[in-house]
Amino acid sequence: MANNKETERAELHKTIWRIANDLRGSVDGWDFKTYVLGMLFYRFISENLTSYLNEQERKAGTPDFDYARLSDADAEFGRAETVKEKGFYILPSELFANVRARARQDANLNETLSRIFADIEGSATGSDSEDDFKGLFDDLDVNSSKLGPTVAKRNEKLVKLLDAIGDLPLNNGGGFSANSIDLFGDAYEYLMQMYASTAGKSGGEFYTPQEVSELLARITVVGKTEVNKVYDPACGSGSLLLNFAKVLGHDKVRQGFFGQEINLTTYNLCRINMFLHDVNYEKFDIAHGDTLTDPAHWDDEPFEAIVSNPPYSIKWDGDANPLLINDPRFAPAGVLAPKSKADLAFTLHILSWLAVNGTAAIVEFPGVLYRGGAEQKIRQYLIDNNYVDAVIQLPPDLFFGTTIATCIIVLKKSKHDNATLFIDASAEFVRSGNKNKLLPEHRQRILDAYTGRKSIEHFARLVDNGDIAGNGYNIAVSSYVEQRDTSEAVDIKTLNAEIARIVARQSKLRTQIDTIVADLEGEQA
Repeated sequence: MANNKETERAELHKTIWRIANDLRGSVDGWDFKTYVLGMLFYRFISENLTSYLNEQERKAGTPDFDYARLSDADAEFGRAETVKEKGFYILPSELFANVRARARQDANLNETLSRIFADIEGSATGSDSEDDFKGLFDDLDVNSSKLGPTVAKRNEKLVKLLDAIGDLPLNNGGGFSANSIDLFGDAYEYLMQMYASTAGKSGGEFYTPQEVSELLARITVVGKTEVNKVYDPACGSGSLLLNFAKVLGHDKVRQGFFGQEINLTTYNLCRINMFLHDVNYEKFDIAHGDTLTDPAHWDDEPFEAIVSNPPYSIKWDGDANPLLINDPRFAPAGVLAPKSKADLAFTLHILSWLAVNGTAAIVEFPGVLYRGGAEQKIRQYLIDNNYVDAVIQLPPDLFFGTTIATCIIVLKKSKHDNATLFIDASAEFVRSGNKNKLLPEHRQRILDAYTGRKSIEHFARLVDNGDIAGNGYNIAVSSYVEQRDTSEAVDIKTLNAEIARIVARQSKLRTQIDTIVADLEGEQA
């Protein structure tokens, strides 16, 4: 049965990607993603709302109730209550299925969709969900020349888009259920991964591969069946955060999913991703802005689980901003991360937001483990205060947009020893397509070594923090875990014989060259 499901899933993925590529035509895939993902979201919230309202009314004693067939006037009665519960409202005439049915005959389809998207966002105005819906459709620009040079051409593309997204088998032959939510969420995740993998560097900044996301989530919840809330200060499209719902279950993240994202388009995609994974508006708080200089969530209680894959070695204000050295996130270290490398600024921010009983797992650029100067002083602060629980070396070429072998730094504020665990997982991968991949067995081996917290020859080593101090606070895994010798044993006799043969051959060639040179000189004379 499992194999059947996987085959169906693979087929669905193939169909989705083929449609996405067929639709975009000459539009760059990275630009076109917002149309495909946005339209998928529009369909999802339409079907989700219809299913919710039908269920409510049928329970209340109207067995044949069908919200999609109501007039807009009759539907208004449910608006206030539904917005309170779901965070938004869509009138029947504005539901995806009804708009799609009229699309070919609508000469002003682009204007119709533009108005509908504004109405959906507007339905949340003045309610608790306003910030979660504001600007959500901004990137789905139905009047963009990317869709076509004329209104007619744009509308033609929009009809194709509505039909293609509408035809995807995501709702169990007409019904909408928990399985439909899984299918929509999976389709969205798959599309984001495919767009990221074909987008080069920009894709890498926007998406963390699922297997890495899952590993980070599992590390932070070791020994726990639930957490208060989860956080990512550079949350991208939200895939890292959403893995907690898979690892623990939706209801086991009690207060929800928190994050901040600097890129506006990605911030919108992250909020859409939350809805598509059935995280209701009151269970997530995603902010837009620069986490390092303008952090949201100052007043929230600390987070029990933090995961992040912040941008590698980006520029930030650093000591050019005199306020930052007194910032309570950075002040304890006594020094700011270099202006040209913000990596450890994110690390200190995360430590500051971390609960006393919490765990943070951060993907880091390898240079932060051994570089000198301010970064060495920050590492000294982290090690001397026993905040570094583990450092895990990952294989190269796991991430989109870079082939670098990254690492994971695990932070804790409450440890049972004064030591740091080093794990060398650089060989834990298989080659899949044009990237390396962590299989479940690789992730499990890393997790077992992390939870076991014992030295394993050529794989893991528990090192006293005093020894790390004696090594200049270098926390590169290769400095502590001895690599297995994979070189073949050399037969000295055979090697010497081969050297003698090469020397004799070299001598013979030299004699021949000397003879040729002598002959040439004789001719010239």
